[in-house]
Amino acid sequence: MKFAHLADTHLGYRQFGLLEREKDFYEVFDKIIDKIIEEKVDFVIHSGDLFDSARPSPSALLAFQKGLLKLKGAGIPMYAIAGNHDIVNRNGAIPPQVLFKKFGLKLISPINTNYMHDDVFIAGLPFYPASQNKNLKSKLDELSKKAENHEKSILVLHQGIDKYFNLQYELEIGDIPDNFDYYALGHIHNYICDDFGNGKLVYPGSTETWNVSELIDLKKNGKGFIVVDLDGPKMNVKRVAMDIPREFIVKTIDYRNLGAEIDSIKNTIKDFDKRPILNLKINNIDSNLGEIYEFINRELGDLALMIRPTFNVLDREVDVDAIINDENALRPKELLIDELKEYDSEDVNNLAVELYDLLSKNKTEESEDLIRQFFNEKYNIIRDDSGEEITENKAEDGQVRFSGAIQ
Repeated sequence: MKFAHLADTHLGYRQFGLLEREKDFYEVFDKIIDKIIEEKVDFVIHSGDLFDSARPSPSALLAFQKGLLKLKGAGIPMYAIAGNHDIVNRNGAIPPQVLFKKFGLKLISPINTNYMHDDVFIAGLPFYPASQNKNLKSKLDELSKKAENHEKSILVLHQGIDKYFNLQYELEIGDIPDNFDYYALGHIHNYICDDFGNGKLVYPGSTETWNVSELIDLKKNGKGFIVVDLDGPKMNVKRVAMDIPREFIVKTIDYRNLGAEIDSIKNTIKDFDKRPILNLKINNIDSNLGEIYEFINRELGDLALMIRPTFNVLDREVDVDAIINDENALRPKELLIDELKEYDSEDVNNLAVELYDLLSKNKTEESEDLIRQFFNEKYNIIRDDSGEEITENKAEDGQVRFSGAIQ
């Protein structure tokens, strides 16, 4: 029994606002589907963030439909969960993956948490935010008990785990049940393969470069997917690296050698099939920044899809482009997390960070739903005679410590 595992395809993502980059994500996904079929696997697992948005464009939907129909034609089913990008964080929301159930997609959800593929038990859950951590752990315990009845089992999740995710994670490594054979994870865009319990815990990473922070891992591990062979005395996990459609070039240049360095870059990229993304850092500048910027664009503009320069002037970095285009450039989320530490409340901290993510994208309705859900779980809900909701946070002795109407 052999299967393929991929995640974080982010179909529809228009990086830097460039249509060419959106098409790159479709191209690599199509090539991965072809390679999966070539590997002659029995089924495919997708661990979330199939799409970059919960409301994907027609182009993104068609790109996935094309790949799914290829798999169906080869007799290869796909099992999938929704990631945080796939679903709006509100009650009753459904991911766009449901559109493809009649095309053969087997969607793992809170309602249908598990499937059997021959003798393999496949179980999982969609993305749960950190504010629903208790609910997530409870459901994982339920799946763990079900897995005890099966010789071969796979757990599919789209979550950040503290051991691998140093910012905002949803689970600690000790929260993961240890009785599955393979842990098909998504959410982290770098490749991770670790021993866990008696099995393997694997993040295949994103299939394309979603953020420039992934470039170090890209150089080390590439982008791609996983092929797992469950037969034999020991499970075999194979990494399949794919060529990405477009190069990201990171280069540090000394201003005193600017002309020669630019000529070297020109010679390197002039014969590329696709124009690359250039991330250039210019050090030791003692001249007019505007003139340098114009020179770089004049020399390389026709050969590069995008140039993202950083100028180092007297030990002061001036990032002309990345401040605008890199959503993490000013790192406000990290500042928020640091400020929240003084309140010493994990639940409130998680709520604040999730509200920041939603409100920064003008998702006011989802924010209101998240607040209601938080209070519904944190406090007991009763209603007065008029039907108005009233919260009661009861202490262990049964006395009411807090009450008030939810707005």
